[in-house]
Amino acid sequence: MKIAFFDTKPYDIASFDKIKDTANISIKYFETKLSLDTCALAKGAEAVCVFVNDTVNAAVIDKLSELDVKIIALRCAGFNNVDLDRARERQIAVLHVPAYSPYAVAEHAMALLLCSVRRIHKAYIRSKDFNFSLTGLAGFDLHGKTVGVIGTGRIGRAFIDLCRGFGMNILAYDKFPNKSLDVTYTDTDTIFQDSDIISLHCPLTEETYHIINEKTLDMMKKGVIIVNTSRGALIDTNALIESIKDRRVGAACLDVYEEESDVFFRDNSGHIMDDDTLARLISMPNVIVTSHQAFLTEEALNNIAETTVENIIEFSTKGSCKNNLA
Repeated sequence: MKIAFFDTKPYDIASFDKIKDTANISIKYFETKLSLDTCALAKGAEAVCVFVNDTVNAAVIDKLSELDVKIIALRCAGFNNVDLDRARERQIAVLHVPAYSPYAVAEHAMALLLCSVRRIHKAYIRSKDFNFSLTGLAGFDLHGKTVGVIGTGRIGRAFIDLCRGFGMNILAYDKFPNKSLDVTYTDTDTIFQDSDIISLHCPLTEETYHIINEKTLDMMKKGVIIVNTSRGALIDTNALIESIKDRRVGAACLDVYEEESDVFFRDNSGHIMDDDTLARLISMPNVIVTSHQAFLTEEALNNIAETTVENIIEFSTKGSCKNNLA
């Protein structure tokens, strides 16, 4: 089995190389993202392995089909970048990793929240200059605050467990509520109106696109903190910036950004930032941005590699796979 591996990072190679030989597969790693211009690199491969910012639209799928690629293996849970209908038409399997480590993402969301409310990032920068003043570093307790969790899948449930540990009041929304979950389900309007903190853990769909927008931001409490470790386009970034400027949003903790595909996962420190919106966002003192880092733990990387390879082997040997989306 030959696999063309796109958007490769050093940690990908380390985790996949551990198991590729025992699985009897051959992987050709490419640093470039999958796009219509790079499809030709998959020539001779039976499968391509892609990540969240690879382009897998109808045109790309048509080209992969011409190259006799039979499997698109996502090494992630989300699939909003894949045209599933066209994949079905072309009889190409789309395999994903539904659960690599919900704890990794949930813990990162909580880490961002704690960093923000206790001003840890500011204190760290000060102490590097031997400035040990506490002026301006006052935060607030999470205990007793109301957190609204949108999306109660594996990651959302793991985040809820962490919030319970802090003694927070929890409101939840999910299109498909989990009846076995001991949590107060409500509608999104109630979450927007009553929450001190809102954390997004839902997939990106037509329904959830810009679920945080000018209208919903106007509904929120003054000083609300917004956490997003799911998908960038859940938030209308320009509307968020205006709400921060108007002092209505108290803080934003973002591991994702709706135009991240040309910026994240690379070192841009020696370049002028062309994305003015992201530059404005990062310049704000009450905004923390990490570059889609929430999944990045040793446990998650190992699980991603194992499940991705298992998916490919299962489909190639049985003609079906429990994690096939197409």
